[in-house]
Amino acid sequence: MRITQMLDAVLGADRFDRKPMDVASLALEYSRQIAPSEAIELVEERNLPGCVGALVYGDVKPRKWGILYDKGQSPGRRAFTIAHEFGHYILHRHKVDEDLALTGGFFCDDEAVVQRGGMGIEEEADTFAADLLMPLHDMRKQLRSSSRADFDQLGKLAERYGVSLEAAIIRWLEYTETRAMLVVSNEGFAKWAKPSRPALRSGIYIRTKNEIFELPAMASAVTRDFTEITRSGIDQAAGIWFSEPVIEMCFRSDRYDQEYTLLHFERQRDWSLDEEPQTDCVDRFAGNGV
Repeated sequence: MRITQMLDAVLGADRFDRKPMDVASLALEYSRQIAPSEAIELVEERNLPGCVGALVYGDVKPRKWGILYDKGQSPGRRAFTIAHEFGHYILHRHKVDEDLALTGGFFCDDEAVVQRGGMGIEEEADTFAADLLMPLHDMRKQLRSSSRADFDQLGKLAERYGVSLEAAIIRWLEYTETRAMLVVSNEGFAKWAKPSRPALRSGIYIRTKNEIFELPAMASAVTRDFTEITRSGIDQAAGIWFSEPVIEMCFRSDRYDQEYTLLHFERQRDWSLDEEPQTDCVDRFAGNGV
Protein backbone atom coordinates (compact mmCIF):
# COMPACT_ATOMS: atom_id res chain seq x y z
CA MET A 1 0.00 0.00 0.00
CA ARG A 2 2.68 2.48 1.01
CA ILE A 3 4.87 1.66 -2.00
CA THR A 4 1.99 1.98 -4.48
CA GLN A 5 0.84 5.28 -2.99
CA MET A 6 4.39 6.59 -3.01
CA LEU A 7 4.86 5.67 -6.68
CA ASP A 8 1.53 7.21 -7.65
CA ALA A 9 2.44 10.41 -5.82
CA VAL A 10 5.97 10.68 -7.21
CA LEU A 11 5.47 9.37 -10.74
CA GLY A 12 1.80 10.23 -11.19
CA ALA A 13 -1.33 8.14 -11.20
CA ASP A 14 -0.89 7.77 -14.97
CA ARG A 15 2.59 6.24 -14.63
CA PHE A 16 1.60 3.01 -16.37
CA ASP A 17 0.60 5.04 -19.44
CA ARG A 18 4.32 5.64 -19.95
CA LYS A 19 5.95 2.35 -19.00
CA PRO A 20 5.70 -0.63 -16.65
CA MET A 21 7.35 -0.55 -13.27
CA ASP A 22 11.11 -1.15 -13.06
CA VAL A 23 10.78 -3.49 -10.10
CA ALA A 24 14.51 -4.30 -9.91
CA SER A 25 15.47 -0.63 -9.46
CA LEU A 26 12.60 -0.17 -7.02
CA ALA A 27 13.78 -3.07 -4.85
CA LEU A 28 17.30 -1.68 -4.67
CA GLU A 29 16.31 1.92 -3.94
CA TYR A 30 13.41 1.25 -1.58
CA SER A 31 15.39 -1.19 0.56
CA ARG A 32 18.17 1.39 0.93
CA GLN A 33 15.62 3.93 2.12
CA ILE A 34 13.85 1.76 4.70
CA ALA A 35 16.74 -0.42 5.92
CA PRO A 36 20.14 0.93 4.77
CA SER A 37 22.08 -1.48 6.99
CA GLU A 38 20.33 -4.53 5.51
CA ALA A 39 19.45 -3.35 2.04
CA ILE A 40 19.15 -5.36 -1.17
CA GLU A 41 22.55 -5.01 -2.81
CA LEU A 42 22.01 -6.84 -6.09
CA VAL A 43 19.36 -8.16 -8.45
CA GLU A 44 20.99 -10.65 -10.80
CA GLU A 45 20.37 -13.48 -13.21
CA ARG A 46 21.87 -16.77 -12.09
CA ASN A 47 21.63 -20.45 -12.91
CA LEU A 48 19.20 -21.72 -10.24
CA PRO A 49 18.48 -25.43 -10.78
CA GLY A 50 15.01 -26.24 -9.47
CA CYS A 51 14.18 -22.60 -8.70
CA VAL A 52 12.86 -19.63 -10.61
CA GLY A 53 13.90 -17.09 -7.99
CA ALA A 54 15.60 -16.67 -4.64
CA LEU A 55 16.13 -14.09 -1.91
CA VAL A 56 19.52 -14.74 -0.32
CA TYR A 57 21.56 -13.01 2.38
CA GLY A 58 25.16 -12.47 3.36
CA ASP A 59 26.94 -14.19 6.24
CA VAL A 60 27.72 -11.05 8.26
CA LYS A 61 25.13 -9.21 10.35
CA PRO A 62 23.50 -6.83 9.71
CA ARG A 63 22.74 -8.88 6.62
CA LYS A 64 22.85 -7.59 3.07
CA TRP A 65 20.42 -9.20 0.66
CA GLY A 66 20.29 -10.21 -2.97
CA ILE A 67 17.51 -11.16 -5.37
CA LEU A 68 18.36 -13.85 -7.91
CA TYR A 69 16.27 -15.05 -10.84
CA ASP A 70 16.82 -18.08 -13.01
CA LYS A 71 18.14 -17.77 -16.56
CA GLY A 72 15.87 -17.85 -19.57
CA GLN A 73 12.78 -16.15 -18.13
CA SER A 74 10.78 -13.83 -20.35
CA PRO A 75 10.80 -10.16 -19.31
CA GLY A 76 7.26 -10.45 -17.95
CA ARG A 77 7.97 -13.61 -16.00
CA ARG A 78 11.22 -12.12 -14.70
CA ALA A 79 9.42 -9.02 -13.41
CA PHE A 80 6.98 -11.12 -11.40
CA THR A 81 9.79 -13.29 -10.02
CA ILE A 82 11.73 -10.23 -8.84
CA ALA A 83 8.57 -8.73 -7.31
CA HIS A 84 7.84 -12.03 -5.53
CA GLU A 85 11.32 -12.10 -3.99
CA PHE A 86 11.02 -8.41 -3.10
CA GLY A 87 7.82 -9.39 -1.30
CA HIS A 88 9.75 -11.93 0.74
CA TYR A 89 12.23 -9.20 1.64
CA ILE A 90 9.55 -6.74 2.75
CA LEU A 91 7.32 -9.25 4.53
CA HIS A 92 9.45 -12.18 5.66
CA ARG A 93 13.16 -11.44 5.95
CA HIS A 94 12.95 -11.48 9.76
CA LYS A 95 11.85 -15.12 9.61
CA VAL A 96 15.31 -16.42 8.70
CA ASP A 97 16.27 -16.18 12.38
CA GLU A 98 13.14 -18.09 13.41
CA ASP A 99 12.88 -20.93 10.88
CA LEU A 100 15.73 -23.34 10.15
CA ALA A 101 14.05 -24.22 6.84
CA LEU A 102 14.94 -20.70 5.66
CA THR A 103 18.67 -21.06 6.32
CA GLY A 104 20.38 -19.41 3.37
CA GLY A 105 17.27 -17.55 2.26
CA PHE A 106 14.10 -18.10 0.30
CA PHE A 107 14.31 -20.45 -2.70
CA CYS A 108 11.15 -20.47 -4.82
CA ASP A 109 10.20 -22.96 -7.50
CA ASP A 110 7.72 -22.52 -10.34
CA GLU A 111 4.69 -23.42 -8.23
CA ALA A 112 5.55 -20.75 -5.66
CA VAL A 113 5.79 -17.79 -8.03
CA VAL A 114 2.82 -17.91 -10.36
CA GLN A 115 -0.24 -17.14 -8.25
CA ARG A 116 -1.72 -20.62 -8.38
CA GLY A 117 -3.12 -20.60 -4.90
CA GLY A 118 0.04 -21.29 -2.91
CA MET A 119 0.03 -21.26 0.85
CA GLY A 120 1.68 -19.35 3.65
CA ILE A 121 4.54 -17.02 2.86
CA GLU A 122 4.55 -17.96 -0.84
CA GLU A 123 0.94 -16.87 -1.22
CA GLU A 124 1.74 -13.65 0.64
CA ALA A 125 4.72 -12.94 -1.65
CA ASP A 126 2.58 -13.62 -4.72
CA THR A 127 -0.12 -11.26 -3.46
CA PHE A 128 2.50 -8.60 -2.79
CA ALA A 129 3.91 -8.99 -6.33
CA ALA A 130 0.50 -8.81 -7.99
CA ASP A 131 -0.57 -5.75 -5.95
CA LEU A 132 2.71 -4.02 -6.72
CA LEU A 133 2.93 -4.72 -10.45
CA MET A 134 -0.79 -4.63 -11.32
CA PRO A 135 -2.65 -2.35 -8.89
CA LEU A 136 -6.36 -3.08 -9.08
CA HIS A 137 -7.33 0.59 -8.97
CA ASP A 138 -5.52 1.07 -12.29
CA MET A 139 -6.40 -2.29 -13.80
CA ARG A 140 -10.13 -1.76 -13.34
CA LYS A 141 -9.87 1.46 -15.34
CA GLN A 142 -8.37 -0.45 -18.25
CA LEU A 143 -10.77 -3.40 -18.22
CA ARG A 144 -14.10 -3.20 -16.46
CA SER A 145 -15.02 -5.95 -14.05
CA SER A 146 -18.19 -6.65 -16.04
CA SER A 147 -16.35 -7.12 -19.35
CA ARG A 148 -16.02 -10.51 -21.02
CA ALA A 149 -12.30 -10.29 -21.64
CA ASP A 150 -10.47 -11.89 -24.55
CA PHE A 151 -6.79 -12.66 -25.08
CA ASP A 152 -6.18 -9.42 -26.99
CA GLN A 153 -7.54 -7.27 -24.16
CA LEU A 154 -5.66 -9.28 -21.54
CA GLY A 155 -2.51 -9.13 -23.65
CA LYS A 156 -2.70 -5.33 -23.62
CA LEU A 157 -2.87 -5.44 -19.82
CA ALA A 158 0.20 -7.69 -19.76
CA GLU A 159 2.08 -5.15 -21.89
CA ARG A 160 0.92 -2.25 -19.74
CA TYR A 161 2.24 -3.82 -16.54
CA GLY A 162 5.24 -5.61 -18.02
CA VAL A 163 4.08 -9.03 -16.84
CA SER A 164 3.30 -12.32 -18.53
CA LEU A 165 -0.09 -12.94 -20.12
CA GLU A 166 -0.62 -15.68 -17.54
CA ALA A 167 -0.09 -13.26 -14.65
CA ALA A 168 -2.42 -10.68 -16.20
CA ILE A 169 -5.20 -13.24 -16.69
CA ILE A 170 -4.90 -14.52 -13.14
CA ARG A 171 -5.06 -10.96 -11.82
CA TRP A 172 -8.15 -10.23 -13.93
CA LEU A 173 -9.81 -13.39 -12.62
CA GLU A 174 -9.38 -12.00 -9.10
CA TYR A 175 -11.65 -9.02 -9.69
CA THR A 176 -13.96 -9.84 -12.60
CA GLU A 177 -17.65 -10.09 -11.85
CA THR A 178 -18.14 -12.54 -14.73
CA ARG A 179 -18.03 -16.30 -14.51
CA ALA A 180 -14.82 -17.32 -16.24
CA MET A 181 -12.00 -19.84 -15.93
CA LEU A 182 -8.44 -20.21 -17.22
CA VAL A 183 -7.25 -23.73 -18.04
CA VAL A 184 -3.58 -24.36 -18.81
CA SER A 185 -2.99 -27.72 -20.48
CA ASN A 186 -0.56 -29.92 -22.36
CA GLU A 187 -1.20 -33.04 -24.45
CA GLY A 188 -4.88 -33.08 -23.57
CA PHE A 189 -4.54 -32.85 -19.79
CA ALA A 190 -4.98 -29.84 -17.53
CA LYS A 191 -1.82 -28.74 -15.75
CA TRP A 192 -3.81 -26.34 -13.59
CA ALA A 193 -6.97 -24.26 -13.72
CA LYS A 194 -8.24 -21.14 -12.00
CA PRO A 195 -11.87 -19.94 -11.92
CA SER A 196 -13.06 -16.45 -11.14
CA ARG A 197 -14.75 -15.99 -7.79
CA PRO A 198 -18.28 -15.86 -9.30
CA ALA A 199 -17.55 -19.06 -11.25
CA LEU A 200 -16.29 -20.85 -8.17
CA ARG A 201 -19.28 -19.75 -6.14
CA SER A 202 -21.60 -21.16 -8.81
CA GLY A 203 -19.89 -24.56 -8.61
CA ILE A 204 -17.53 -24.16 -11.59
CA TYR A 205 -14.04 -25.49 -10.91
CA ILE A 206 -11.55 -28.16 -12.02
CA ARG A 207 -9.49 -30.17 -9.56
CA THR A 208 -5.90 -30.66 -10.70
CA LYS A 209 -4.00 -31.04 -7.43
CA ASN A 210 -3.22 -34.73 -6.98
CA GLU A 211 -5.80 -35.50 -9.67
CA ILE A 212 -5.69 -35.94 -13.44
CA PHE A 213 -8.20 -33.95 -15.47
CA GLU A 214 -8.53 -34.93 -19.11
CA LEU A 215 -9.83 -32.18 -21.37
CA PRO A 216 -13.02 -32.78 -23.37
CA ALA A 217 -12.47 -34.45 -26.72
CA MET A 218 -13.98 -31.45 -28.53
CA ALA A 219 -11.85 -28.85 -26.74
CA SER A 220 -9.67 -26.85 -29.12
CA ALA A 221 -6.59 -27.76 -27.10
CA VAL A 222 -7.34 -31.44 -27.89
CA THR A 223 -8.41 -31.08 -31.52
CA ARG A 224 -5.35 -28.82 -32.05
CA ASP A 225 -7.51 -26.34 -33.91
CA PHE A 226 -5.48 -23.22 -33.17
CA THR A 227 -6.84 -20.45 -35.39
CA GLU A 228 -7.85 -16.83 -35.02
CA ILE A 229 -11.43 -18.07 -34.69
CA THR A 230 -10.68 -20.35 -31.73
CA ARG A 231 -8.54 -17.63 -30.17
CA SER A 232 -11.42 -15.13 -30.47
CA GLY A 233 -13.99 -17.58 -29.12
CA ILE A 234 -16.19 -20.47 -30.24
CA ASP A 235 -19.42 -21.79 -28.77
CA GLN A 236 -19.21 -25.12 -26.99
CA ALA A 237 -22.51 -26.82 -26.17
CA ALA A 238 -23.70 -27.86 -22.75
CA GLY A 239 -22.14 -31.13 -21.65
CA ILE A 240 -18.78 -30.61 -23.35
CA TRP A 241 -16.96 -28.74 -20.60
CA PHE A 242 -19.68 -28.41 -17.99
CA SER A 243 -23.43 -28.84 -17.80
CA GLU A 244 -23.99 -25.48 -19.46
CA PRO A 245 -22.78 -23.86 -22.69
CA VAL A 246 -19.48 -21.99 -22.69
CA ILE A 247 -17.61 -19.65 -24.97
CA GLU A 248 -14.16 -21.18 -25.39
CA MET A 249 -11.11 -19.10 -26.35
CA CYS A 250 -7.90 -21.03 -26.93
CA PHE A 251 -4.37 -20.65 -28.26
CA ARG A 252 -1.10 -22.52 -27.95
CA SER A 253 2.24 -21.17 -26.70
CA ASP A 254 5.09 -23.09 -28.33
CA ARG A 255 7.57 -21.30 -26.09
CA TYR A 256 6.05 -22.81 -22.96
CA ASP A 257 4.73 -25.97 -24.67
CA GLN A 258 1.22 -25.53 -23.34
CA GLU A 259 -2.24 -24.34 -24.30
CA TYR A 260 -4.25 -21.57 -22.72
CA THR A 261 -8.04 -21.94 -22.69
CA LEU A 262 -10.28 -19.18 -21.40
CA LEU A 263 -13.85 -20.26 -20.69
CA HIS A 264 -16.72 -17.79 -20.40
CA PHE A 265 -20.00 -19.14 -19.11
CA GLU A 266 -23.13 -18.05 -20.92
CA ARG A 267 -25.51 -17.51 -18.05
CA GLN A 268 -24.26 -14.55 -16.09
CA ARG A 269 -25.77 -12.81 -13.12
CA ASP A 270 -24.85 -9.91 -10.90
CA TRP A 271 -22.83 -11.86 -8.36
CA SER A 272 -21.69 -8.56 -6.84
CA LEU A 273 -25.08 -8.34 -5.12
CA ASP A 274 -24.10 -11.27 -2.91
CA GLU A 275 -21.14 -9.60 -1.27
CA GLU A 276 -19.08 -6.45 -1.25
CA PRO A 277 -16.94 -5.87 -4.36
CA GLN A 278 -13.30 -6.78 -3.95
CA THR A 279 -11.01 -3.86 -3.29
CA ASP A 280 -7.26 -3.55 -3.16
CA CYS A 281 -5.19 -1.88 -0.48
CA VAL A 282 -5.09 1.50 -2.26
CA ASP A 283 -8.90 1.56 -2.56
CA ARG A 284 -9.28 0.83 1.15
CA PHE A 285 -6.66 3.40 2.11
CA ALA A 286 -8.31 6.12 0.02
CA GLY A 287 -11.73 5.14 1.32
CA ASN A 288 -10.62 5.97 4.84
CA GLY A 289 -10.04 9.56 3.77
CA VAL A 290 -6.25 9.36 3.99
